[in-house]
Amino acid sequence: MVDVAALQHNYSVVRKLAPHSRILSIVKAGGYGHGLVQVAKALRNSDGFGVATLEEGLALREAGITQPILLLEGLLNQADLQLAAEKRFQLVVHQDWQVKMLESAKLSQPVSVWLKVNTGMHRLGVSEDSCLASWRQLQQSPNVRDLVLMSHLACADDAADAMNQAQLRLFAGLAEGCNANSASLANSAGVINGADFHYQWVRPGLMLYGGTPVLGTSAAELQLKPAMQLVSRVIARTQVRAGESVGYGATWRAKKDAEIAVVAIGYGDGYPRHISHEAQVLVNGTRCPIVGRVSMDMITIDVTRLPQVTPETEVVLWGEGLPLEEVADWAGTVNYELLCQITGRVERQYVDSALPASASGASSYANMG
Repeated sequence: MVDVAALQHNYSVVRKLAPHSRILSIVKAGGYGHGLVQVAKALRNSDGFGVATLEEGLALREAGITQPILLLEGLLNQADLQLAAEKRFQLVVHQDWQVKMLESAKLSQPVSVWLKVNTGMHRLGVSEDSCLASWRQLQQSPNVRDLVLMSHLACADDAADAMNQAQLRLFAGLAEGCNANSASLANSAGVINGADFHYQWVRPGLMLYGGTPVLGTSAAELQLKPAMQLVSRVIARTQVRAGESVGYGATWRAKKDAEIAVVAIGYGDGYPRHISHEAQVLVNGTRCPIVGRVSMDMITIDVTRLPQVTPETEVVLWGEGLPLEEVADWAGTVNYELLCQITGRVERQYVDSALPASASGASSYANMG
């Protein structure tokens, strides 16, 4: 279940933190697993959207999204560049050869360009030595409508990391050298880390979906609300005697007689297979441990304390009462990955918690296959 009101609330948190910046909402990877088009429509007040690929941008345009759409990975060839211009996409340019490709192109209309400079991430970006020359080339090109200077923070999730200030100083110097009147540095963590990082555009991603982008700080402490609640249901209940095992590899054995419920979700749905033996789910407000290995389509949980659990009983894998970050810790991963790896066979249903229950929809369930 995806709560539209939570998405909008989290957007308002960004707006309060960066009141003087425009907001480019990052909706790549299917809106971090929440639904690309649905998230963009929910964030209808956003100043623009950021996607990774041309295909994601096209899906938004086909759905009627009219705001600026930035292709964060840029483009590789002239044919895609022509299409991007026709669809009024904005482009990240992060390689010298992309600058040359733009200069030589014959476009139907000029495009807006975000020149990405490497300030320490060492992933995408022109070098600091070539930044000014690339900026001037793009300024002089008839194919370029306007320019934004951008970079990406490597360690913003740890506000105390010295690399943040080092990148900020380098970026500030480059922006001044280019005389850039529009710039962008802050991702979600950068938004939270303060106004020095904000510039004219901020680029929140994870925080829009209610995940914390800051180490050691919960989403609740940041006033963020989880937009996704991953819910499935019990499909069977069985008794296990003391000494009997559950699941593949017989990795869990009952120390005493137990009641085990089978829940219709597994790694085929994106639930992490290698989750810790400490992992829990939420059943009728009570935490229940996962026992045995996660299977492709099912998990098993101990419901001995809950005699009222029957087939059709809802089970919360994460969401209200069971923070995503806690599940990520059990899985030995980050909250980003859990959201993005939910597969297509999991039904997404959209509700608006700001509306009366009768008008907002119902819970969504994992595929019962």
